[in-house]
Amino acid sequence: MSSNWLSGILHRKVLSFLLLCVLLFAKELTGRFQERAPSTNGGHMLQLTSPAFQADGNIPTRFTCQGSDISPALAWQDAPSGTKTFALVVHDPDAPRAGGFTHWLVYNIPATTNHILENAPQQQVLAGGGTQGQNDFGKIGYAGPCPPSGTHRYFFRLYALDAELKLDSGATQKALEKAMQGHILEQAEIMGKYKKSSERAA
Repeated sequence: MSSNWLSGILHRKVLSFLLLCVLLFAKELTGRFQERAPSTNGGHMLQLTSPAFQADGNIPTRFTCQGSDISPALAWQDAPSGTKTFALVVHDPDAPRAGGFTHWLVYNIPATTNHILENAPQQQVLAGGGTQGQNDFGKIGYAGPCPPSGTHRYFFRLYALDAELKLDSGATQKALEKAMQGHILEQAEIMGKYKKSSERAA
């Protein structure tokens, strides 16, 4: 046998092995994607709305630090099957600090709940169910928009989870994110904007 002939056989075997590895890797990625794809409920995705403001619209002053600083009402529907709890995060990515600014955290909201009333009290557990975490002001409950300058975006994100989280009240966003890993079935969001009537920081 010539060395060229042996080299040709080895070359084809190496190529076949590499092709097999690529196919197996692609199959694995596809499986992971399918496992992590958001589930649907009769073809409907989880939806989050607020009677206080329209999506991508302006948040009224009464829900900010320049007003009554109360939380807006929120409602949701079309949760995916298997939902055990919900978690809510309100975050300002435009805040002048690394990672943005978190204004509200609520978690372990029962799956039977589909809304949070306006002016949620700043207490550890809400009356309708749900444990409140610590915002970036270091306080329990909601803290309204208070941008030092310019217009900021405030994302209200609702997560449908397949488990009750093992978190006490007062958890931070980092702790909540860690606890939610591997449990998010679906998420929905609504974004509102706010700019102070005065550029003076509050």
